[in-house]
Amino acid sequence: MADLNRPTLTPPGGHRKVLLHSCCAPCSGEVMEAMTASGIDYTIFFYNPNIHPQKEYLLRKDENIRFADQHGVPFVDADYDTDNWFARAKGMEWAPERGIRCTMCFDMRFERTALYAHEHGFPVMTSSLGISRWKDMNQINGCGARAVAPYAGLDYWDYNWRKGGGSNRMIEISKREEFYQQEYCGCVYSLRDTNRHRRETGRGPIEIGTVYYRKDGTGE
Repeated sequence: MADLNRPTLTPPGGHRKVLLHSCCAPCSGEVMEAMTASGIDYTIFFYNPNIHPQKEYLLRKDENIRFADQHGVPFVDADYDTDNWFARAKGMEWAPERGIRCTMCFDMRFERTALYAHEHGFPVMTSSLGISRWKDMNQINGCGARAVAPYAGLDYWDYNWRKGGGSNRMIEISKREEFYQQEYCGCVYSLRDTNRHRRETGRGPIEIGTVYYRKDGTGE
């Protein structure tokens, strides 16, 4: 898996053990291969109670498990506590993407990741969320820094996974592995807003579980 085009990565403090919060296989594929190529000992933590409906959640999780198993990477399957997520999202139902609802969502997921890292001896945590061009990296990194603040000896690694060709390799890996290609961020409100935009532009609604990346590029 070594790739001379990838930089050699060094987590904060020179640590080699990292807990990786993963949102899905397409976003985490490049992060996983980059860390593997740098000899980093990492574990995937899958905690994404925002993803709706459950069919979509299971598709994303199962793809991530498949890729983790393929590379022998430990995978922690955390709770799908959607009631907690909806309770925290109350009053933010009409907030725009990258707004306060997204901040809440990142905070919630990173808080649980940081707690697990603290309880299981991980000195560093990071996330694949920031590799997506649709996300606000400063927003994500701010949430990560807040999540680790209560725990002495735990750092949030704010590495820019997009740089050095990371975003392009993310797409290449997704095509190579023919990952499931989600068509919205994940939550019910994102699904609502994406479908509204599709209607306004003359497209049909999202059909969950039908679009996959393809080696020939037809799925992109």
